[in-house]
Amino acid sequence: MERVRKTAKLGLCISLALMLLCGIVVSAVQTSGGQVTMKELTFETDSGYTMSAYLLVPKTATAETPAPAIVTSHGYLNNKEMADANYVELARRGFVVLSVDQPDHGDSEVTPNFFILAPDGVYQGVLALSRMPFVDNSRIGVTGHSMGSWSVNAAVQADNASDTRLIAAALIHCNDPLYQDETGQFANPYGSRDVGVVSAVYDEFFGTSRDENGGLLSSPYFMQTDTAQSFLNFGADPAGAEVRSEYTEYWQEVEGKNTLRIIYRPPIIHPWSHFSARSESYIIDFFDKTLGSVNPIDPNNQVWQWKEAFNFVGVIGFALFLCSFATLLVFTPLFAPLRAAEPVQPMEKPDKAGQLWFWLSLAAGALFGSVAYLSLVNLGNSMSVAQGEAMGLGLWSACCGLFSILSMLAYYYGYGRKHGFDLAGRGVVMPLKKLGLSALLALIVVAVAYGIVFAVDYFFLADFRLWTLAIKAFEAPILRYLPYILLFFPYYIANSVAVNCFNDNRIGGRLNGVICAVFSAVPALVLPWIQYGVYYSTNHMMWPQATMDSPNYPMFVLWLFPIVLILIGSTLISRAVYRSTKNPYIAGLANAVIVGLMTITNTCTVFT
Repeated sequence: MERVRKTAKLGLCISLALMLLCGIVVSAVQTSGGQVTMKELTFETDSGYTMSAYLLVPKTATAETPAPAIVTSHGYLNNKEMADANYVELARRGFVVLSVDQPDHGDSEVTPNFFILAPDGVYQGVLALSRMPFVDNSRIGVTGHSMGSWSVNAAVQADNASDTRLIAAALIHCNDPLYQDETGQFANPYGSRDVGVVSAVYDEFFGTSRDENGGLLSSPYFMQTDTAQSFLNFGADPAGAEVRSEYTEYWQEVEGKNTLRIIYRPPIIHPWSHFSARSESYIIDFFDKTLGSVNPIDPNNQVWQWKEAFNFVGVIGFALFLCSFATLLVFTPLFAPLRAAEPVQPMEKPDKAGQLWFWLSLAAGALFGSVAYLSLVNLGNSMSVAQGEAMGLGLWSACCGLFSILSMLAYYYGYGRKHGFDLAGRGVVMPLKKLGLSALLALIVVAVAYGIVFAVDYFFLADFRLWTLAIKAFEAPILRYLPYILLFFPYYIANSVAVNCFNDNRIGGRLNGVICAVFSAVPALVLPWIQYGVYYSTNHMMWPQATMDSPNYPMFVLWLFPIVLILIGSTLISRAVYRSTKNPYIAGLANAVIVGLMTITNTCTVFT
């Protein structure tokens, strides 16, 4: 076991170095090597709620030389860090950037009525920027992804109603532009503002229309719609107007100003657009044309990918820390009873009947998780709760955990007990005192790991993430939603027991753990593959949202993207900890708490 301890010490040092490296590089990218000052703000809005935001101010922006400024917003169920491509690239080009946490998201206040105040966030950001002495009030732009562009459109309408118009340019990103007035007549609500649209060809939610029979037409047909054609014709009735195309700049004099309309059409899906260099180049190009970059740089010259790469280095360091720190703790006097006498070795390869049980149990779990996912997540999401996403994913996790428990019982009574399977010897059964000590160790590991997350956030304004997977710091009010985490316990504990106590054998050799990890992730791999395979080949999704009142299946499928890495990573972490402890509950408990925290801190919370 001395070798195990030395390996864990080395792993701990490497993990801390990786997380520190993440913070240093991310900070350097976000600040353009010190040329941009970045800070986190919490301010009281004119609407009476508090909003959190990142403010990035280039050195070139001063009271003497005020700079153009842009409010950027994330989409539904996300947070301000998701807009990193925007705030990194725009600040690098000399724009002052305010990246907001929308109401009920991230660190902003949970408001009494989401649907009234959620569209308000971008406009409150505009008002905040307009009061900063280093901002040129004649050159304020707004953009947001998905729900963020719902807020952009609302900001334009609020700006129209204001005595002083502040918004000069708007970029709608993965949402639909306005093209009607309050009576439903064709109109130009944007007036003389320059407006562009980044519309993903394979968007799951926007750019839709109906055919002559009332059938749903998805985003591939967007350029044929009244929405696109009226927008590009500055609010004219498309029936009598010129048919206009994507990627073409259309200029027209409006209110005495030469005004731009343009639609960009990257052939990608909705969530990928805020992680796309192509989409980012369009955003940069649009604001360079309309507001004027202080520091012009080619739109294809982008560095935000380095930030994302080292954010993921932080994720790797975080996972390695969990394994190494948990292993080292069992060498302390308090937790010594949890240490295995020798590193746990896999069981021998079972006979043909045992191998059949192995493969069938993995396949059954994967099939159940895949078939049950959409209905269970929809059930949880439709409940009147503060966090529909957490309830939906938690309910699915809990049911998958119960299925795994039943599967293990079937194996034990149908095969294992007759062939010498020892529940106590494999760590399935243990004294209550030892189980309590395991829970204490798991909680200490999670607390220290998240302490590092908070430290990296405090010193570097960085978190550990990859695309939609995020391990981030949070404000104290989020702790009231900790009960949702209990829903994740059945799956992650059961999965750790199954992977380590029942399935840790010589089937697959050294790849046994990888096999188990991949099977656990099958639902998160297969459902998106079906959804987008059908979408790309037919221009229609396998599971669309037929009406606003029907289940939001496209959204539920998107939730699976980060779960692929979560399921694979948690399985491998549990196997690593089990090797030195012969205890599946330490990693199972720790994984459940961490995944639960990731879920409740990266979603929308409604007032209940």
